[in-house]
Amino acid sequence: MGGVLELTGTETSLPLPSKMDAAAAHGLKASLLERGGGSLSLDASEVQQMGALCLQVLLSAQKSWRHEGLGFVVKNPSPAFRDSVALLGAETLLL
Repeated sequence: MGGVLELTGTETSLPLPSKMDAAAAHGLKASLLERGGGSLSLDASEVQQMGALCLQVLLSAQKSWRHEGLGFVVKNPSPAFRDSVALLGAETLLL
């Protein structure tokens, strides 16, 4: 998972990749772990495909961030990201 790390105060921004399939899940987890310790903003504007495993990684990260009292937000969700989240039944959890 590539992506430029952008810092805004104590908030970190992570651009999500266009293809978030099972093969991308490990890299997504690693990228999220690298950004622990501060609020996190995920830019989902480029997502064209997302599978259940990446959604599970995002939901687990969201739970961890909130447990630590840190912000975790998805910004600019693409139509494909929204559709995938809805299809997998997690729109009220992640969006």
